[in-house]
Amino acid sequence: MNPHSPSRMLAMATRKLNLAGCPAPVADARLMLCAVLDVSPQRLVLAGDATEEQAETFEQMIERRSCGEPVQYIVGHCWFRGRRLAVGPGVLIPRQETELVAGAAIDEARALAVQGQCPVVVDLCTGSGAIARSVAAEVPAARVHAVDNSPEALVWARRNLFGSGVQLFEGDARCVPDVSDVDVVVTNPPYIPLSRATHMPSDVLDHEPHHALFAGDRGLDLITPLVSRMARIVRPGGLVVMEHDDSHAAAVLALFGAGPWREVVDHDDLAGRPRYVTARRDQFTVGARQ
Repeated sequence: MNPHSPSRMLAMATRKLNLAGCPAPVADARLMLCAVLDVSPQRLVLAGDATEEQAETFEQMIERRSCGEPVQYIVGHCWFRGRRLAVGPGVLIPRQETELVAGAAIDEARALAVQGQCPVVVDLCTGSGAIARSVAAEVPAARVHAVDNSPEALVWARRNLFGSGVQLFEGDARCVPDVSDVDVVVTNPPYIPLSRATHMPSDVLDHEPHHALFAGDRGLDLITPLVSRMARIVRPGGLVVMEHDDSHAAAVLALFGAGPWREVVDHDDLAGRPRYVTARRDQFTVGARQ
């Protein structure tokens, strides 16, 4: 069998990554081989043999992954709700559980669009722009704003949001953008407690931006002010969606319970862990939109 056949290359890479202690050697090898051969995962089985140059590039990728570099940084992209997003050093890699967070915001925006409205959606701490891009793509009638304070992350967000119609802002999510009467506010802020750092995988801890991961000793340093911020910009009856650490359910519910919110519900991720909260702004507020 040709040593440059996809099946042989995949088997070789899987063995090497397994020996290096990678937690998902098969998935990582497939993703890198697809990138080298420029095929989708669904069409890998139909791909022809690699060239010498492609085989050499693949070997280099395997070496980088074996040394702990995130596979998404190596190939330069990840997948989020079926769309390819550019990612690399300086930006948080979107996780699968965040697709549920985006989905909750999309469902609300779509329901408003079906009624003939043009819902206003704000994505705070957008990072790569994954949530904002998903909303814009899946609810074309929506007017989407996104903000992040990291110049490095904004490089990737601009690439991912180019041509999407999303208005991207650079600034502190606690005060930017200067909007009001928003229909949906969604956020995946940094929320990991610093005490968790020593237990995190090295490929995350050594490569992904810490400012996008950690938020103080309890992980609530940004969540707490964002709850107040969202109350100021969302319209009465509007929805907020916030991702949080799986240890935060009680604390986050308490934060919303102390404010002008109703229908406060915490939701599990696909693994059954508390992952995000939804809440609706109390209708009985001065200045409610008619």
